[in-house]
Amino acid sequence: MTIPNLISLFRLFLVPVIVWALVDEYYSYALLGFFIAGVSDLLDGFLARKMQCQTTLGRYLDPIADKVLLVAVFVTLGLHGVFPSWLVILVVFRDFVILGGALLAVVFQSSLEIKPLFISKANTLMQLLLVVIVLTELAYGTIYPTLNNILFILTAITTLLSGGSYVKKWLENSSKDVIA
Repeated sequence: MTIPNLISLFRLFLVPVIVWALVDEYYSYALLGFFIAGVSDLLDGFLARKMQCQTTLGRYLDPIADKVLLVAVFVTLGLHGVFPSWLVILVVFRDFVILGGALLAVVFQSSLEIKPLFISKANTLMQLLLVVIVLTELAYGTIYPTLNNILFILTAITTLLSGGSYVKKWLENSSKDVIA
């Protein structure tokens, strides 16, 4: 077990703490937890490259921790009426489509190449930006509905483009599989 993998595991175990803070409306704690998770994501990748200890486990664990964090936060904020349900459904559905594609690749080809597309990285950035802005608004009691609506739409667009890009890529080249 490498240090970067331990950091990814820490991020994964931080998810229930963040969800608890959201459920109990301790938004400043949720924001802090989300910030710590973000820093840990940067740190584990940096250390894996710097220490030259990239592992197969880490290639799976890091994106899993990211997906679990974002899905958990989106669902929780959706259930609390902070995020529109249509956006939560879209984000979760996209991740299930990608996970399903990954599982099919493993079942039918016994291998899986983890290779995020640029649009997927842009989508993750939009999702992170949306969460940080909304959590900051909630923590400090200032809500900007117009800004949030713009971010909801931009996140939806990148989510659709990302999901569609993976499906298109899988259909075009079924012998080479990718995952977000």
